[in-house]
Amino acid sequence: MNKKEGKVFVWPICTRIIHWTIGLSFFASFFTSFYKEYIHYHVAFGWIFGVMLCYRIIWGFIGPRYATFNTFRFNLRELKWYFQEKIIDRYRKIPPGHNPASSWYTVIVLSFGILIVASGILLYGIQDGAGVLGYLNKEHYASMDMWHNLHLYLSYILVVWAFIHITGVSVEQFYHKTSMVFAMITGYKKSEGEDTDITRCSNIASYVFIIISFSLFIYIISTYDNIVTKSIFTAINYESENGVFYVDCGDCHKIYPPFLLPKRSWHRIMNTLDNHFGEEITDANISKKARASILKYLEENAAENSTRKVSFRVLQSLSPKQAPKSITKVEYWRNAHKDIDRALYKNPKVKNQSNCFACHIGLENGIFLNEKIVLPKVK
Repeated sequence: MNKKEGKVFVWPICTRIIHWTIGLSFFASFFTSFYKEYIHYHVAFGWIFGVMLCYRIIWGFIGPRYATFNTFRFNLRELKWYFQEKIIDRYRKIPPGHNPASSWYTVIVLSFGILIVASGILLYGIQDGAGVLGYLNKEHYASMDMWHNLHLYLSYILVVWAFIHITGVSVEQFYHKTSMVFAMITGYKKSEGEDTDITRCSNIASYVFIIISFSLFIYIISTYDNIVTKSIFTAINYESENGVFYVDCGDCHKIYPPFLLPKRSWHRIMNTLDNHFGEEITDANISKKARASILKYLEENAAENSTRKVSFRVLQSLSPKQAPKSITKVEYWRNAHKDIDRALYKNPKVKNQSNCFACHIGLENGIFLNEKIVLPKVK
């Protein structure tokens, strides 16, 4: 028996919450991916997206009428007729549950969505050495480009499908006058059929998953030190690793991590100390023995011996003969900073391009994480 004449109750509130959470979390994760400083939120929204996708799959088997996969319409002839009928009859009757187009679209979202989440977790672990698969970085960091491209292309494909879906729903709403948009808000569709019902167990299970997903989001964004975002790359104690390097270099300037440049660059820098960025370093400042110790440490920890993303990218952007004395001379650095307002470098806290420490919080301790980027205000 229907609660409202001329309408069918199709989507219980839990189904509607799941639907909107999947859509909003995907777009939130997609748009935050364009801002390195928001990578923490990108990961958090991505996990919500993944958790809700998993539950939507479960919901397809245990959910109420109209939500289960056995009510979906996958017949290709029905799909063809669905589009033909839209042209022939503007005010045709619509089914209470999924039509052929929305049936296929749901499967596309679930399939591509799971692949996007899986590739994202792998990318985060392999490229950044962070998250539940961070341990994969050491052995597989060289494959980060493959996982990056896979994650990127799958995401753009799903974005295209999402806009196709939005366009289709808009046509239904404004051209066919079926109130399709409001159906996923109120739960009622302009159709014929029996109202859906939901068991108490299914209802409880759905809300448990919803609570879990939102709790997970709060857990992720509340701290960096959690299993979902924790990095395998921790602060470096330069004093304990090489006291000579820590004292002799650290007395004059903040320590630039050795992994920012290749061995040949450090070799060039240490062999031209008579003109060290405009300063003359003599044996009285740093003895030959100390220089040898420092150079050995720098070469042992140079970009070639690091699995960090920045090290990989630096080496990738340099020819075998290039040995820049500064990270600002590396093409990768220039590309990464091309969109930054030049006026930022005139900020008293920044002063020049070489002052990486002004924006990369913790860099003097070897911390190089996107979420630790804080840009001072341009004055």
